[in-house]
Amino acid sequence: MQNRKLQDYLIITLKGLAMGAADVVPGVSGGTIAFISGIYEELLGSIAAVNFASLKLLKSQGIKVFWKQINGNFLISLLFGIAISVASLAKIISWLLENKPILVWSFFFGLVLASILFIGKQITKWNITTIILLIFGTLIAYWITTLNPLISESTSPLFLFLAGALAICAMILPGISGSFILVLLGAYKPVLDAIHNKDFKLIAILGAGAIVGLLTFSKVLKWLFAHYKNLTLAVLTGFVLGSLNKIWPWKETLTWRTNSHGIKVPFNEQSISPFSFDGDALLIYAIGLAIVGFMTIIILEKLAVKNE
Repeated sequence: MQNRKLQDYLIITLKGLAMGAADVVPGVSGGTIAFISGIYEELLGSIAAVNFASLKLLKSQGIKVFWKQINGNFLISLLFGIAISVASLAKIISWLLENKPILVWSFFFGLVLASILFIGKQITKWNITTIILLIFGTLIAYWITTLNPLISESTSPLFLFLAGALAICAMILPGISGSFILVLLGAYKPVLDAIHNKDFKLIAILGAGAIVGLLTFSKVLKWLFAHYKNLTLAVLTGFVLGSLNKIWPWKETLTWRTNSHGIKVPFNEQSISPFSFDGDALLIYAIGLAIVGFMTIIILEKLAVKNE
């Protein structure tokens, strides 16, 4: 566990706020935000440290040693930021996505586009293998964004457990959105309904799946970073690149669904040309926000380099 001051933990909480805001949007990954904010590998290591060995430390040496082992101050600061963000920004972002979707997606498109350059720059050695894996990651992520969401919505305990495990795995992968995976599986509406109706049994089952998925998958990712860092980064860069199709601002709705409030919302969409929409002013605003999103990452990277 690193020696940090209070202001360092406040910054980590702010990074959690950004991760939470991204996770609310079905198409943007909190893992991408974790990566570009420089906490991705520490996050994986901290999550992976929560295991039977650390639990034995809790029993034999007490809470202080256990807390240090799992980097508890870092985790609690980050989770605090994520929780605040989800609780406070969820309604605002949902309203913006419903009423100003092109402008919201434009900002995130610019942000994610810049993050591709940021993640790609972490690759220290390029060869034919890294290029092939980059292309592979791009094609897989793009294919996922083109899948049709399942219409059937199950609330069976096993289904929700598996959905929670898969969604949390996607959530910590840069480029792939956990909420989008829930949409694809047909679990997004049941999860929202369970939260809205305070169905704590279904929430607990989903949470159990998420915990199992998170603890298992974080160990796999940590091992890959330790042994095949360049190759892993190539795949992750491809994931982010391929996911751009999902957050392309200009969409045509193919099918609609009725949400829990009885309102018709887009269910299946495809990307189209921005010139298919009327209004030059909207296009200018959209391009401007994409530039703002792009420059946000570039400025944050410059500040990080300066601090180092």
